[in-house]
Amino acid sequence: MVNAAKFWDRWAERYSNQPIKDPKAYQSKLEHTQAYFKPDMNVLEFGCGTGSTAIVHSPFVKHIKAIDISDNMIAIAKQKANTQSISNIDFEVSTLDSLTPETQMFDVILGLSILHLLEDWQSVLTKAHSLLKPGGIFVSSTPCIKHMTLLKLLAPLGQFAGLIPQLSYFSKEELISSLIATGFEIEYDWQPKQNTGVFIIARKVA
Repeated sequence: MVNAAKFWDRWAERYSNQPIKDPKAYQSKLEHTQAYFKPDMNVLEFGCGTGSTAIVHSPFVKHIKAIDISDNMIAIAKQKANTQSISNIDFEVSTLDSLTPETQMFDVILGLSILHLLEDWQSVLTKAHSLLKPGGIFVSSTPCIKHMTLLKLLAPLGQFAGLIPQLSYFSKEELISSLIATGFEIEYDWQPKQNTGVFIIARKVA
């Protein structure tokens, strides 16, 4: 299996230059997320990639901690922030495992286009829950690819060739069920088109 950090290091530049596939849907997700923001909030984004979404959100909150496993992704993100003179984002090469509720708690956590790339995504939901303040918000945008038959057939070949990262297969229903079981209440879910990613805003209630 391809090492995930090395995979994304190799693809970072190309990833950074890719156009947004559905700008209208992306803008809608931004607006729904920003409706929850307040100027005094501390936000965490894990799997932040090259930082584009964190940068868009930065004017609406006090501080964003944006982490990713890829050195090259974070290097590009830092360059973007510096170019735009953005000072309230800390981009770091890190994982959720390095954070503890005793040292950091967040008002909002963003996990965007990342859960399907994690082997144990349910434990990541538990970790995110522990890092949120009471009543905190978890925002995810996730391809639920369990029933994407063609992708499931081609993925092993693509992974062997180093063209496709590790994937986890789960449905929208399984994701929502796991969020609820973890202690979240679903406040909003939206799937722009069939077989596309589902956008979910959930609140920590337990």
